[in-house]
Amino acid sequence: MCILLYFKGIKNPVFIYGILIFLMFSCGSSKKVVYFQNAKDFETMVDTDTFVPKFKVNDIVSINVSAFDPETVRPFSLYAGNPNVGRAEAIDYLVDIDGNIDFPVLGKIKLLGLTVEEAKDLFKDKLKDYLKDPIINIRILNFRISILGEVRRPGVYSVSGERITILEAIGMAGDLTIKGKRENIMVIRDFNGAKTYSRIDLTSKEIFNSPVYYLTQNDVVYVQPNKSAVSSAFIDSRTSTAISVASILITSTIILLTRN
Repeated sequence: MCILLYFKGIKNPVFIYGILIFLMFSCGSSKKVVYFQNAKDFETMVDTDTFVPKFKVNDIVSINVSAFDPETVRPFSLYAGNPNVGRAEAIDYLVDIDGNIDFPVLGKIKLLGLTVEEAKDLFKDKLKDYLKDPIINIRILNFRISILGEVRRPGVYSVSGERITILEAIGMAGDLTIKGKRENIMVIRDFNGAKTYSRIDLTSKEIFNSPVYYLTQNDVVYVQPNKSAVSSAFIDSRTSTAISVASILITSTIILLTRN
């Protein structure tokens, strides 16, 4: 908390203006800036999180089926072009509005709400009549997150793995600016057409217990500007006028002082 100064006996207005400007920039609280303030020294927190991302509508999925005999898996592989002549790329699958993909031979397969491991088990079960000991590789290709607001590098970021924490995401965006509101960060999540809004507080260690600590594909992280940023935006629109008025006041004060 800033100390109030009383300028009794000080007759120089220029000196007073200087002190006031200094206080405006020096008065602040680290409680609004420092992360994990209530974490104790050498405190151990057991990670009991079992979060695993699940398939959503509009997910783009890569599915590769392999087995000991390559010829037996050929009907279950779709390629753009001829894999026997030149270069061909495997075709990916889109989870439709009903949560299904259309897979060769097997037809419609519902992936919505399944984890990658659950989807692998589902494919192995459906392929057991066609293949012996098939190996299934599945990846979510559109795992992206958007980070907006008061961060150094806002934008859309691709995630190479299957999950990412909100701290890692903020790190990708270069961390919050000094004007970011650390105790009120919003995570917007879309699942089955319904959006959820969650808020977390970076200044508290309880962030590690938040249901949005691990992000899912297409999550949006929004860092709200603090009062200083809002005030600055309001003031910036009037900066030129304020500077002109201040210059006139200071000039007039200097003239009065030199005359006396």
